[in-house]
Amino acid sequence: MLAALGAPRLYRSADGRNEAFDGAVADPAVVAEAWATWRGEVAFAEQFAAAQEDLGATVRFDNGLGEQDRISVREVLVHVVEEYARHMGHADFLRERIDGRVGQ
Repeated sequence: MLAALGAPRLYRSADGRNEAFDGAVADPAVVAEAWATWRGEVAFAEQFAAAQEDLGATVRFDNGLGEQDRISVREVLVHVVEEYARHMGHADFLRERIDGRVGQ
């Protein structure tokens, strides 16, 4: 998302259009690698947020149309919280299907 930082895009297919999750298998090594990648992304995000003096400052990002736009750091952080919450909701649906507990 933050093009100016030059971070590689993870889990992308060769054409860059779709996420590539073909490698998601129940293999302990694959799971360990996924956790390590997640921890690295969390550490990067924490360092990035801590380094900001003004959450209203803007950063460049790839708008998905091959163009660069600007967005405030605050908007980036809110977006991350929204996406994380959305994915946690998806994970909760999966957990409900596995253990049958709902509304807890």
